Amino acid sequence: MGKTKNNKFKRPSFSPDGLPATPVKQTGDESEDEDSPAAELLDKLQSPSADVREYACASISRVVQQSQTIPGFLQRDAVRKIGPLLLDRSLAVRETAAGALRNLSACGGPEVCEDMVRQDALTPLSALLRECCTGFDMSSSPTMKGQKRTVEDVANEAVNLLWNLCESSSTAVSVFNKAGLLDVLLHCLQRHPQNMELAISAAHCMHTVTEENEELVRNVNAAVFGVLENILSSTHTSMEYTLLRTLAAGSLWNLKSGLSSAQQSQTLTALTTTLSHSLSLDAGELIPELWHAESARLSKETTSATESDHTDARPAGHEAEEMEEDVRDEKMNGRKPNERMSKPKNDISDLLPRDRLELREAKALLSAQQTSLEIIVNMCCSDEPSDDEWEEMSSSDESEVCADGMSDTNSSLFSPLCLSAELHTILLNHSIPQQILKKAEFPSAAALELCSKYPTWKCLLKKMHRVQCRALTCLHNILSSMDTESLDGASGLQAVAQHLSSLVFSSAEALKDEEFLEAVTSALRSLLQIMATKNIPQCMTPHQLMIFCEAATSCELVSVRVNALAILGITGSSLSKEKNTADTLQLIGSALLNIAVKDSNLVVCGEALDALFDVFADGDEAEKAGKNMNLLSSLKALQPGFRAKVCLKPTINITTDTNNLIYHIHTPEQ
Repeated sequence: MGKTKNNKFKRPSFSPDGLPATPVKQTGDESEDEDSPAAELLDKLQSPSADVREYACASISRVVQQSQTIPGFLQRDAVRKIGPLLLDRSLAVRETAAGALRNLSACGGPEVCEDMVRQDALTPLSALLRECCTGFDMSSSPTMKGQKRTVEDVANEAVNLLWNLCESSSTAVSVFNKAGLLDVLLHCLQRHPQNMELAISAAHCMHTVTEENEELVRNVNAAVFGVLENILSSTHTSMEYTLLRTLAAGSLWNLKSGLSSAQQSQTLTALTTTLSHSLSLDAGELIPELWHAESARLSKETTSATESDHTDARPAGHEAEEMEEDVRDEKMNGRKPNERMSKPKNDISDLLPRDRLELREAKALLSAQQTSLEIIVNMCCSDEPSDDEWEEMSSSDESEVCADGMSDTNSSLFSPLCLSAELHTILLNHSIPQQILKKAEFPSAAALELCSKYPTWKCLLKKMHRVQCRALTCLHNILSSMDTESLDGASGLQAVAQHLSSLVFSSAEALKDEEFLEAVTSALRSLLQIMATKNIPQCMTPHQLMIFCEAATSCELVSVRVNALAILGITGSSLSKEKNTADTLQLIGSALLNIAVKDSNLVVCGEALDALFDVFADGDEAEKAGKNMNLLSSLKALQPGFRAKVCLKPTINITTDTNNLIYHIHTPEQ
């Protein structure tokens, strides 16, 4: 069987959900329309009245959520006109200016972010952040008197803007390093006793900028590790603190190479303890409890005007917060901009005002669990080989690579493809595999029903789904690194396989969800491969297998189709060793042949052939099925079509050796 590359959560090019896949054009009718909102609002930025400037920035924050308006702002040099307002005399103007640029960066895509960096948006932003840090302990400063906003409100918008730019632009990360902005984030992190919202924003940003940032790691000092470790050791039990600790753990993982070997071991234990605590929380129980707590509290409110005042107090610049979360999720999935499109979110009725404490806690809990699973995924595929190395290994059997789940070297905590013995033990001691299995289950029916019923809590449905998908991806990564007994032996593996199969066939909607299908098929493929190497009986019936194959191979995602074919190959190979399975093998073989002929993707065709030869490699039942379906003749007949799909016109030689089918694809040198 061919290799499967463990998924790793990276941050590829930024592209918000629902926005065009192509760069935002700076030409068009918008630029010629002098009555456009861009022209009017940008003119108001020059007003001597702070209220007018604030109004203009807040309006721009809302308008740029309509992607078609962005070119008009870019053509009129919006970034250079809004940038100086980051240092305006009015804190309200500073905050709304940061919010306008934040939304522009979130809704404009990577090209806009790069353009913002080129236009030097980071210079005033850096100055603003440093001024904010200086002002954190100066609440009685004259600049604060009479202001509705606080320095920390401004800092929160600025940090979110910095986060967007660094997540979307490698140039921004380079500027971040040279400007020494890590100290700014540390200041914001240390405000968690006074302002958790700011601290979490800073933690998110730090988690982003520390990822694969060797220049930053070289300059990290003990003070940085001290701040992060102090957060990890905090004992607060709120969900927001759980999220903060989880993000700090992610940053520590990213910076681990800056620690000595002894420190690495100690930090790894503390880090895993944090992740384990996050995953041990039962969102299915906690979400209904939080909803009831919110209902009881809000029922004591005497007037609806009080709630309205709280809602209106939400600072401008938050309008794209939900969109940003969707965008970051798409990026961590590694999806291309045009793979999943929906209308941009412009209805801000379900955004979270600061009085929705319980809902904020629920969101923080799910974000913490999602982040924990992403960190574990990256822990399990650290130092992954390059694409060329994967290609070289693709001809060897998966069972040859760390079949016992252990690394053969103790020179480092982390080695390619497999967990080190130490990390393996730490994960087991913290019951991480079992917690991942629990998160792979659907959220509780009670939580789903509640969130579906109440509009303001409906945003949690997508978050619960994300946690499940991350857990399935995580399960895929850890399976090859865990020995059988750590997953409760053969019976435990069979139970997991039955569960994953039930997830696939749980509903018609599940078979249409590409993200879910990719996660669950990857996990099921890894599990079935392990079961095959251990001679543990498979769990899917022939009927289920064919329904699954038909649904999965019609999916647009190549990875899902490849996983489905691999599952067919693994299952068929196992069945070929059993009695009275020729009919089922013939059914599987016909399906694989059909896909090898008809699928337009060469990788999928190759996987179909790979699976086909695994199924019919050996065994009396395989030989019987192969003869019944004239397999050899069918394989020779597909050569012309397969050859036409390969631009270099390789030759496929198919020969027989007793019961074994052998195929070779020869590609001439260019």
